[in-house]
Amino acid sequence: MQVIKDKGSVPIKAWVGTREEVIKDSEDDVPFEKVITVPDMEDSALQQAKNIARLPFIFPKGVALMPNVHWGMGATIGSVIPSANVVIPAAVGVDIGCGMNAVRLSIKGSQLPDNLKEIRHQIERDVPVGTGRNGDHNIDCIRTSVTNIPMSVLYAMGSKSEAKAQDQAQLKASTQLGTLGSENHFIELCTDENDDVWVMLHSGSRGIGNLVGRYYVEKAKDLMAKFFISLPDKDLAYLPDGTQEFADYVEAVEWAQNYALENRKEMMFLTVAAIKHRLPELTVEVTSEAVSCHHNYIAREHHFGQNLWITRKGAVRAREGELGIIPGSMGQKSYIVRGKGNPDSYCSCSHGAGRAMSRGQARGMFTALDLERQTEGVECRKDLEVVDEIPSAYKDLDIVMANQTELVEVVHTLKAVLCVKGS
Repeated sequence: MQVIKDKGSVPIKAWVGTREEVIKDSEDDVPFEKVITVPDMEDSALQQAKNIARLPFIFPKGVALMPNVHWGMGATIGSVIPSANVVIPAAVGVDIGCGMNAVRLSIKGSQLPDNLKEIRHQIERDVPVGTGRNGDHNIDCIRTSVTNIPMSVLYAMGSKSEAKAQDQAQLKASTQLGTLGSENHFIELCTDENDDVWVMLHSGSRGIGNLVGRYYVEKAKDLMAKFFISLPDKDLAYLPDGTQEFADYVEAVEWAQNYALENRKEMMFLTVAAIKHRLPELTVEVTSEAVSCHHNYIAREHHFGQNLWITRKGAVRAREGELGIIPGSMGQKSYIVRGKGNPDSYCSCSHGAGRAMSRGQARGMFTALDLERQTEGVECRKDLEVVDEIPSAYKDLDIVMANQTELVEVVHTLKAVLCVKGS
């Protein structure tokens, strides 16, 4: 762990590697160069973290940065932000409750067919991908925990009338339940070191969570303007406890987090059913669940003797003994881990490798042939529409794991054999 401390800010505790940097200096008007050791992260991400650490309401023990840290819209991805009485909607982001789910199946990798294309196509038929709606879902399938949508969510959908908005919100929620989404969301079939087969998936609260996130980001900015509060970054606009906006946001974001959880459960059910359909000669059952958790979310937790609001953006809770998932991208390995409950990280770890380059940079640098080579042995799409998810667009996950041995220990190492990607 490295500690970064600037004047007027709380500490930044970072589980990242280091790199050497040559800087120019002078002494008695004589210029010279010297080599300094700095945290191995982009300058833009470090500046984002410093902006957060200077906010007056951040808990004095400091901000934590995970080894997947990189610049993000609103706040640093791979950050853990603690506060006693304030939340920052843009730090949670618009994919509220985005997270992971993984289950181990009763079959071995050696029992899988050599060609997994039919299984992939079955999953793609049964679990809608992309940004559109799933019109085949019936409103009755929506579970109890995501019914009775609160007014705080309906506001985000542009309605002031509960009676008028409930049907619209219920329809949107139900038609997107059990859908994957786009970009880095995925479903994978993996094998572990014992040749056991796992299903692992990644998704969030879909379009309805996006509406909630965007609405309350703007409400926070309006509140800052109303009280003439100046910030180092407008995306750090916050909602203080005691305001109606705070109460509405907490209610709305907790609903969206529950929705994301149910969305992953529904997709897992559909995915396992698709595998069973394509492997009728095998008994395919779920034997254990590794974890189902968020990595873009807020939670009320107890740390250092105080109740705090913890915002994890691109970070997973890793209390002592708690299981978590740290996935790679397509051809990379993934890990099932057990938390060590490190107090300085607020019991957290990374949510993955973290991007090494933007999507635009990846599209400009790599070809479909590059993607085909880097995903050799994985049944997946290998076209330009998903080239921004090529493994080389991400940090080396093994280095990320080496930098967080204080936070987690590896329980299982997974290798993808099939990947369904949002487009």
